[in-house]
Amino acid sequence: MLVELGRGPVSVAGHSMGALIAGGIAAEAPDHVARVALLNGVYMRDDAARNAVKARAAEIVTGAFDREAPLRRWFGEGHEHEEAYALSRRLLALVDQQGYATAYGAFAGGDATYADRWPHVTCPSLFLTGDGDLNSTPAMAEAMAAAARNGRAVIIEGHRHMVNLTAPEAVNAALTEWMTWTREEARHDA
Repeated sequence: MLVELGRGPVSVAGHSMGALIAGGIAAEAPDHVARVALLNGVYMRDDAARNAVKARAAEIVTGAFDREAPLRRWFGEGHEHEEAYALSRRLLALVDQQGYATAYGAFAGGDATYADRWPHVTCPSLFLTGDGDLNSTPAMAEAMAAAARNGRAVIIEGHRHMVNLTAPEAVNAALTEWMTWTREEARHDA
């Protein structure tokens, strides 16, 4: 699609499932990507974590899943009255159950699809997460940054999976800095 649009190279960023997609674009179309940012991306889950995600996908299919459970994972306890939490609750209530289950199933194994390709990605690569993210952990962000040729990990203290909503200033500052990196600067700073 980037070729058809006549654009490029472009900067690509994605959050959560979008991070898997952004990483795939960087791996598959490196000549069209100037830089890539994965916000709360997953990487090399262990079997227990992968199986837990698969179990949640199977539960979603049944319709008997707790729609508050993802919110608690994403935000933590005690945030139910915050605006970002309320917005996420409303949006989650509108999600098509079957589509959500299908996407979640793909998400369960998607982190392994391009995991071995990070050493070949040469563009400036940002891997950002919250220090309390239970699924897109700081260790994952740091491992991706170490695997990428020009990677940096940014860990936002005191936040979880929805760090882009709960700490927008810090996330925007990291993204603004990322937009200024050249390949040479990233290579020397990583």
